[in-house]
Amino acid sequence: MTEPDAAAYRGIFPIAPTPFTEAGDLDLEGQRRVLDFMIDQGVDGICILANYSEQFLLSDEEREVLLDLCLSHVAGRVPVIVTCSHFSTRVAATRAARAAAAGAAMLMLMPPYHGAGLRADEAGILEHFAKVAEAAPIPIMVQDAPLSGVALSVPFLARLARELPQVSYFKIEMPGTAAKLRALIEAGGEAIAGPFDGEEGITLLADLDAGATGTMTSALLPELIRPVLEHHFGGRREAALAAYGRVLPLINYENRQCGLRATKAAMMEGGVIGSDAGRHPLEPLHPATRAGLLELARPLDLLALRWGK
Repeated sequence: MTEPDAAAYRGIFPIAPTPFTEAGDLDLEGQRRVLDFMIDQGVDGICILANYSEQFLLSDEEREVLLDLCLSHVAGRVPVIVTCSHFSTRVAATRAARAAAAGAAMLMLMPPYHGAGLRADEAGILEHFAKVAEAAPIPIMVQDAPLSGVALSVPFLARLARELPQVSYFKIEMPGTAAKLRALIEAGGEAIAGPFDGEEGITLLADLDAGATGTMTSALLPELIRPVLEHHFGGRREAALAAYGRVLPLINYENRQCGLRATKAAMMEGGVIGSDAGRHPLEPLHPATRAGLLELARPLDLLALRWGK
């Protein structure tokens, strides 16, 4: 990467999947292998306990185990972002304090929501993030994603950044991400330390053009997405276009056909983990979908397909 502001995190910060055994238990040794593998992919940081980590299928006790395991095993080799989202401000703040004490570099939170009907208004969201910031004196990333069903306007996000200096990173993965990133950067100015995109990088090039300085993808192919960032940051647009065009069919297949199951399918194929099992009620990949994923992945020589062999 080009040299950024030393105070700012930028680059590729993929989400670590949570491996389970076929019986549905946590595979703790597999989790350690996942983290080592991701560092070998050349990531700039790792996010844990996110939606693509299947956090919604974990008990509170399992979260605690994974938090301590991941941060102790990474041991400062790369920064670790810990997702602490919860509808309860008290719970989110408690999670944040634990994560900071364990060595997290940053927190990520969605706005408070529960199901289709429970939402906080802007005053409640602002107070929610303020309480989390008070509990944990490290940077906070707001995850602005359709899953929450909460409308976060650009003026409100910029207000969060101005009034709560810790809230300085924003992962935008809404329809029209590039336009929203561009508007947020303009509205927030220097208060926006890290405009990131997500959604597996499916709109990455447009988002970089809009000013994104980081991306939070899955852990399927960070080593092949990283060159897109490096070329773009270095002003080598044709090389960025070529690198992105090479991987976009696989990103599209992951995003539209597989979701969070793609990474674990590839990792199992390459011996990173022993099983790509999820937990009910998530359904496993259909064999034909898995075959389609691997068909697109093999010509790219993904590290995931050979790391453990």
